[in-house]
Amino acid sequence: MRLGVLDVGSNTVHLLVVDAHQGARPLPAFSHKDELRLADHLEDGNRLSEKGAKRLNASVEDALRIAEDKGVEDVIAFATSAVRDAVNGEEILSGIRARSGIRIRVLSGEDEARLTFLAARRWFGWSSGRLLVLDIGGGSLEIASGADEEPDFAVSLPLGAGRLTRDWFTADPPPLEEVRRLRKHVRTMIAREVGGVMKYGAPDHAVATSKTFKQLARISGAAPSSQGLLVRRVLSHDDLTDWTGRLVTMPVDERVRLPGVSEGRAPQLAAGAIVADAAMDLLGQSKVEICPWALREGVILRRLDALPEPK
Repeated sequence: MRLGVLDVGSNTVHLLVVDAHQGARPLPAFSHKDELRLADHLEDGNRLSEKGAKRLNASVEDALRIAEDKGVEDVIAFATSAVRDAVNGEEILSGIRARSGIRIRVLSGEDEARLTFLAARRWFGWSSGRLLVLDIGGGSLEIASGADEEPDFAVSLPLGAGRLTRDWFTADPPPLEEVRRLRKHVRTMIAREVGGVMKYGAPDHAVATSKTFKQLARISGAAPSSQGLLVRRVLSHDDLTDWTGRLVTMPVDERVRLPGVSEGRAPQLAAGAIVADAAMDLLGQSKVEICPWALREGVILRRLDALPEPK
């Protein structure tokens, strides 16, 4: 069957169309992204602005038209931290449902962590043993670990690259004192979760998903995306620490010239690097392997698992 997954994230509204069947890996057929930057439309009191709501509605309607054109049988829609944080998020989603008929489910942070973990487990398989999965989004950091398909530890922290850039940095590049304060804040929050991650044992295999980790791996020498999903890509903590120190002193117009760094993501890459560096350091990981699958694929896999057995 042809499925569409509509991901309403902090940075983008992303429609992924896949051909998917039980027992087979989902095959990407089409991808459409709208860089809406929804988190930037949160006003005082964490209300999504009228302008942001209108843009979201138009983006969703556009994605649904594209899904219909591509022959999508079913669209699974979900929203993450930007809508989750908005006090009027559910109200706006109800309006979208009334106009377009699509129900957009707001995922909890723990749901994000668990579904991303499922995707990583299916990608790397049982031979990975106890798995640790790190994911840095625009609004939150997800950490999950476990030996099965369901993690025995999963947490979401408000340490997304976009959120931290917006809330902690006042200039480009940021002043050194702001970098120090952010670094302390990030490490304090992650350190509180280390005991939970290690409670059931140290991970055998640490992996990372998300654009932030992929871009950090690319500027550290990993293969470009053009070489395909099956090429192994690894980010070492030593390389990451070196690049973190360089990124926080580098203006956006220099970051955007780095290999694999997009114009839209360049402003938040320094904050993302601070989070990635802290997570790897505090969790004792000398390297992480980049996983091509993440939250969207986890949503697809969970949907396929729920289908009745073929006769």
